Amino acid sequence: MRVLVATGNAGKVIEFREALERLGWELEGLDGLGITLPEETGATYEENAALKAAFVATKAGLPALADDSGLEVEALSGEPGVYSARYGNRSSDLERNLLLLDNLRLTSAPRRAKFVSVVALAFPNGDMREYRGEVEGEILEGPRGEGGFGYDPLFLYPPLGRTFAELSVEEKRGVSHRGQALQALAEAMGSTPVDDLGKPA
Repeated sequence: MRVLVATGNAGKVIEFREALERLGWELEGLDGLGITLPEETGATYEENAALKAAFVATKAGLPALADDSGLEVEALSGEPGVYSARYGNRSSDLERNLLLLDNLRLTSAPRRAKFVSVVALAFPNGDMREYRGEVEGEILEGPRGEGGFGYDPLFLYPPLGRTFAELSVEEKRGVSHRGQALQALAEAMGSTPVDDLGKPA
């Protein structure tokens, strides 16, 4: 089955391919298709992921995958949440990390946090399926590690005692929020006959 990944990020397409390899799907990015993703106007991860997946599935006439994810910090009442990628209208990961640290310095509350990811699978007939993954950790007082992206250098994963930026690609994929969501999708779709895909559940 040919499935589009609603992203312009080649690295994310590779991540999706590797995570869903056992399904035997042909996963492709949007390069060369002339499809521009819509603005993320949803109030939840589910809404944003579904918005992108449905848009691409309708435009291309093919099944489409999309995800939305974010960091929720307990001491900041769940911020930055769905606005993680545009937190405080800052234009870079470094600026958003610095803003997060500045805001946390204003409180003495525990620095508990969690990453959340929702992966949506949309079909041209309107069928939509969503899968959620979460991973809990805490925010450090400064960055550690050279890998990853976004808030990874600040997010300590207690079971391994390292930040997401200190984990290898394989280690992170095995425990991350997006990895969990993709694993849930793979398990669900692996037990679904191909002829039933795209039919309302």
